[in-house]
Amino acid sequence: MCDVCVMNAVKEKMLSRRDLFKASGFALAAGVAIASTTAATPSLAEGASKVEDLTHDYDETFPTYFGEPGIKIEQKFKFAENGFNLMNLTLNEHTGTHMDAPLHFSADGQAVNEIPVENLVVPLCVIHIHEKASENPDAQVTPDDLKAYISKHGPIPDKACVAMHSGWGKHAATDKFRNVGDDGKTMHFPGFHIEATKMLLEETGAVGIASDTLSLDYGPSADFATHYAWLPTNRWGIENIANLDKVPAAGATLVVGAPKHKGGTGGPARIFALV
Repeated sequence: MCDVCVMNAVKEKMLSRRDLFKASGFALAAGVAIASTTAATPSLAEGASKVEDLTHDYDETFPTYFGEPGIKIEQKFKFAENGFNLMNLTLNEHTGTHMDAPLHFSADGQAVNEIPVENLVVPLCVIHIHEKASENPDAQVTPDDLKAYISKHGPIPDKACVAMHSGWGKHAATDKFRNVGDDGKTMHFPGFHIEATKMLLEETGAVGIASDTLSLDYGPSADFATHYAWLPTNRWGIENIANLDKVPAAGATLVVGAPKHKGGTGGPARIFALV
């Protein structure tokens, strides 16, 4: 082969190799771009398609167990005057949609900042008692309600939160939420029966219970039996949870945005479900 032919052949190989590298570079760049776009796309937990907010808005008018405002909101700085907004809050821990930490009803249970974070993202099981609660404000979640749920949906998952949906949330902006009786002091609203609480303690691995009323115990309770049985075992509770009618009875994941102040007995929480 002549020198010119050899040189031309080498040039052709170099050009073809250069084109190959160039094409590979374009492909790599495109792949990185696609991967980056995919990675940047927001996603929910596997199998979830939406998020439901299970938290009430609250201010000084939101009902509380003791009937007194649970929060005082004072604006210290205003944007028009100071270039930024800032509020001072004076807060009762058990106001609005909130968590009951184990320490709330025990001498040495976990404070709200000590609850393991893995116990705050859990399966959600919704027990519907709204039909009987519409006829009887003192209705309670009973062992029969739990058995009916298990018969229909299967065993309560380990580390679940078992939530009572009584439909009471629709009364949150009215006096009916506290529902004080004719004696002027006894409240009437649904809660967990102590026998149902014991069943959950003895037969399941649930770590939380939740009520859509002012208490885990029903309104007339004088001994807080469910609080005293549940919380000292380092399990937590949620009171005034909202919108349980918007989530399925089984299959959703509950996310509890609990506060983390040291030594806290609970506190308002942003709570939502991945459905």
